Order: sequence, then structure tokens, then C-alpha cells
Amino acid sequence: MSLAKTFFKDTFIYGLAIVLPRLINFLLVRLHTDVLPNEGYSENTEFYVVAAFFNVILTYGMETSFFRFFSKNKDKNTVMSTAMISIIASTLLFGVALFLFRDPISEALNINADFYSLLVGITLIDTLVVIPFAYLRVTGKPVKFAIIKLINVLIIVILNILFLSTVYGSEALQSVFSVANKVEYIFVANLIASAIVLILVLPYFFKSKLSFQLHIFKNLLSYGWPIMVAGLAFVINENLDKWLLPQIEGEFINGAYSACYKLAVFMTLFIQAFRMGAEPFFFNHSDKTNAKQTYATILKYFTIVGAFGLMFVIVYIDLLRPIFIKKETYLLALDIVPIVLLANLCLGIYHNLSVWYKLTDRTKYGMYISLVGALITVGFNLVFIPKIGFMASAYATLLAYGLMMLLSFGIGKKFYPVPYNVKRISLYLIVSTILSFITYYQFDRNILLGTVFLLFFIALTVVLERKELQLFLKR
Repeated sequence: MSLAKTFFKDTFIYGLAIVLPRLINFLLVRLHTDVLPNEGYSENTEFYVVAAFFNVILTYGMETSFFRFFSKNKDKNTVMSTAMISIIASTLLFGVALFLFRDPISEALNINADFYSLLVGITLIDTLVVIPFAYLRVTGKPVKFAIIKLINVLIIVILNILFLSTVYGSEALQSVFSVANKVEYIFVANLIASAIVLILVLPYFFKSKLSFQLHIFKNLLSYGWPIMVAGLAFVINENLDKWLLPQIEGEFINGAYSACYKLAVFMTLFIQAFRMGAEPFFFNHSDKTNAKQTYATILKYFTIVGAFGLMFVIVYIDLLRPIFIKKETYLLALDIVPIVLLANLCLGIYHNLSVWYKLTDRTKYGMYISLVGALITVGFNLVFIPKIGFMASAYATLLAYGLMMLLSFGIGKKFYPVPYNVKRISLYLIVSTILSFITYYQFDRNILLGTVFLLFFIALTVVLERKELQLFLKR
């Protein structure tokens, strides 16, 4: 089987492991927006924004470092054990600090004190399971990985329905977990699901003999800390808008913005599926003779699929939207969807291009590029939200991810040149963007015209890629 075929097979399997559970979880958007007012949905969003920051800090790039050194180190058990011990120790220390300074931290982060303990509990548990999940990925155990992920999300969904649904809600369960604010039920459900997942992965904590090697830890940390900084910058790019909007425009606007932002989930899920398969694949196959050509092929087809997804969601948004959001109060921010979808496609291309600094151990460049994106996000939001409202946040996301994509491509050519088909990739990206935006903004989401544009894009792709696809399928 060719490298490209192996990659697409792995990505498909891990994609199901990530996409299916998250798609099921995404269906909760309808329940949440039906039950919660805009302000309540805004509180839910802000909770997970802070959780995202905590998760990046607590893992400090250890997941990617683990992939890097586990794949190239002969003593894999020692790498596993060292990574596990460091994560457990740092998580416990961080947890103690978070609880000791509960009041000042919750006040500084503008988090409801009643939610804070749940936030810390979820974050600590989710951090502890990072290395076991990374081990399942790097050792090629997608089925176990998928099953545990699916169990997690099914528990969350079931508990959300029992807590929040007016039809299927359980009064007995609600009486056991009595809360003052309905949104708190979402966090309780998450905490219970995370605790069950921790129990399920406990055997992997004892997978290798306990051994902590200081030199391995230093290598893991040296490789990982720039990834942590890049991760923090990414969280800023992805979430700062949802933290600033309630303070500048109010909770009501942020609730609408956050709900409509979720409609870009199809692109987000595609990117996440790609990353789950791509990261271990890039490391494990970097020594192959045709690795660079494989990476180039992967990016081209990633762009094709992503561009198709962009057009599909935009063309049929009026059919997809009612499935997830029905309340009219949430729809005032619908116009952000095309911009956010395109921004996430640029982010996906950036993740694909990032192979160069990960394989050459120049993770600091990833940090620098992400920091540039974060600065744009912060500056653009602060300057333009007061002037043009929530649309400024969507434009900031697109500008940040677009520039990060271009910077990574430009710098990567110097250190790890990959023969990307730039003309073809640019063509697909530009054509899909123009046709999508014309459909949405110029012709007011005309489905018939949009379908014609979508078929044209498919025909264009088939004509240009026919020969290569035929060769690919015959291998």
C-alpha cells in the first residue's frame, strides 16, 4: 500500500474516532440553544474558553513531544513512563495551586465561582488522559481509541438530555445534582464523563515499568514548550473573540455569535480528523524516500476536500442550520459562517504545512507564527469590535489564520522544501471561495445557483485530477 493510501486509511479511521463523537456532541447545540437563553449559552462558551487555556498550559506540548520521541527512540517504554510521570506530577501541582487560589483566579478570569471547581476538575482529568490517548494513536490502536472517545461523548449526551430536556429529563437525577443555573448541568455532565474515561484508560498508566529519565524529560520539554506557547496563541486566535465580545457587546450578542460559530463545526471536524491521522503519520514516515512528495499530495487533496466542504456548508446552510439552531435570537450572527469556514480551511492548510518545523525540530518557528496570529487577533478585535461589532471577530480569525498559512509556507521552503503544487492548490482555494461568497452574500443563499456552482467545482476537480486519481486508485 502506498504511503498516501496508508495516510488516508489512518486518517479515515481516526477521523471516525474524532468526528463521530464530536458530531454527536454537536447535536447538543440544538438542545442547549432551545433550553438556554443567549446569555446562558454565552456562559457555557466562556467556561470552555478558559478550559482550553488551562488544557494547553497543563499539557505543555507533551503530546506532540511524545509522538516525536516515541517514534524515534528505541527505548519506547522509558519515553512513555517519563512522559506519564511528568504529566501526572505537574497536573497534581497545578491542581493544588488552582484550588488554593480559587477566588482570585476565578475573579480574574470572570468565571462564576460556582462553576470554577467543575472547571478545574474537568481540566485536570482531561490532562491526565492525554498520554494514554497519545499512546493509542502512536501505536496504531484506532479501534480502542474510538470506542473510549465514543463512550465519553455518549455519556455527555445522555446526561445532557436527562438534565436539560423538558421531555426526557430525569427529575430524580436533577434532584441529586441540584444547581441554581441550568448551564451548570452541562459542566456536571462533562465532569462525570471525564471521570469515567479516566477509569477506562487507567490500565495504560501501568503499561510500562516506572522509569523517569531526566535527559528524556529535558528533550520532551525542550521540544514541547514552543508548542505550548503556539497552543496558547492558537487558543487566543480561536477563543479570544468569545471572551471579549461579552465584555464589549454583551452576553446576548456573544451567545448568538458563539452558536453561529458552531456551524463551522463541519470544517473543524474535518481538520481535527486530518490532524489525528497526520501527526503520527508525518513522524513515522519522515524517513521514506518519497515522503516529501507524499506530503505534497496530501495537502492538495486536503485542500480539495476542504474547499468542497466550504462550498457545501455555505450552499446548503439554510437546510443545515435548523437542525442545530432554531431560536431566532441566535441567528443574528449567521453572516459570520462563511468567513469562519474559510478561516478554518486556512488553519487546516497551516496544520498541513507545519510538518516542516515539526520534522526539523524547529518548533520555535511554529510558536513565532502562532504569536503573529495571536497579535493580529488581539489587535483587530480590540480596535474593530467597538466599530463593527461581532463581524470584526470573524474577520480577525480569517486574517490571523490566512497570514499564518502564508508565513508557514514561506518559511518552510527554506528549511524543509516540499514540492507543493501551489498553482493547483491556489486555484481550488480561490474558486471555491469566490463561488461560495457570491452564493451567500450576492445572491442571498440561493440554493439552486449554489448547487450549480458546487457541481462546477466538482467537474473542475475531476478534469484536473483525473489522471492522478486513476493512478492513485490502481496502486
